[in-house]
Amino acid sequence: MENWHQHLSDALKQLRQANGWSLTLASERTGVSKAMLGQIERGESSPTVATLWKIATGFNVPFSFFIHDSTLQEGETASFSQPNSQMIVRPLLPYDAKLRFDLLAVELAPGAQSDSSAHETGVIEQVVVLEGELLLSLEGIWRRLQAGEAFQFAADVAHSYHNPLKVTLRFHSLIHYLACA
Repeated sequence: MENWHQHLSDALKQLRQANGWSLTLASERTGVSKAMLGQIERGESSPTVATLWKIATGFNVPFSFFIHDSTLQEGETASFSQPNSQMIVRPLLPYDAKLRFDLLAVELAPGAQSDSSAHETGVIEQVVVLEGELLLSLEGIWRRLQAGEAFQFAADVAHSYHNPLKVTLRFHSLIHYLACA
């Protein structure tokens, strides 16, 4: 986990420097507090998936930018786990800059919920439930998806993922950054 904290710290610093942003400006663009951004850069805090999404959206980079680890050997994969271990996200493929998509494997603990703020305009997400049941909220309207079902939606609105069951929910999320990244 220490290597991941260092990777996240380095990635955030790299983005800020490349954009010429202060912590204050990064906070304004991402909606994440200056204090939290500073803690992440110093490796003192591990963000939630929702916070990491806000940072990725604010910097206009794919979510997997923060998960990719160049120190991994071929065939190894990195994953991101929330501090409370309620959600684990793992890229299934590296980000494809030409096609502009991330393919992520997501696990949500029994009873857990993850809330996501709106992504950049034009971002489309497709979810495919592998095991369990997913309650997906789009602007407060809930949709129930069973194993084997898929759904596509505009991810540039607030959305939430909820696991109503007592077993781990597993689904794939294909995110298309059509107008960004």
